[in-house]
Amino acid sequence: MSKQEIRICGLGGQGVIMAGMIIGKAASIFEDRFATLVQSFGPEARGSECSAQVMVSSEPIAFPYIRHSDVFIVMSQGAYEKFIGELKEGAILVYENELVSLDDRVPKETKSYGIPGTRIAEEDLGRRIVFNMVMIGFFTAVTGLIDVEAMREAVRHSVPPGTETFNLKAFDAGYDRGAKQAIPQSTSS
Repeated sequence: MSKQEIRICGLGGQGVIMAGMIIGKAASIFEDRFATLVQSFGPEARGSECSAQVMVSSEPIAFPYIRHSDVFIVMSQGAYEKFIGELKEGAILVYENELVSLDDRVPKETKSYGIPGTRIAEEDLGRRIVFNMVMIGFFTAVTGLIDVEAMREAVRHSVPPGTETFNLKAFDAGYDRGAKQAIPQSTSS
């Protein structure tokens, strides 16, 4: 596997940084690859745009900052507006399709996969707080970049004790939805 540059972005409070930590942990600890995480968020923390830059590689990583995303996970419209310009042509775009509206800035040949992650977390699972778990489950299914069992172990080892079962249920809800999406949604031409 070559190096994969993954940007996860959204609003503070959506679990963006935790999602990045879990992806990095799955790759580095449970798949024995190299991973880095760089996080950024506004001084307000909750409600401001934030992002996690995760790099995963089979080789050591010398420079941990993303220049152009291979995978772009978007959880809010503001984050989409801020970071869409770094998405490379042919990348994978995973987004919350009830919060994010795509436009003609999406590069050609991008594979786009949308999920109503917030609604699944709130209505199907009863707790919005697991929105990020739904999104990383969906990411795992549609990208195939990290083994599902490695991701499940990373979730299990990253969430507060006593919440493992519920967080894994949310992860599985996203994963199951992604596994059913055989064809990516249309993107800009």
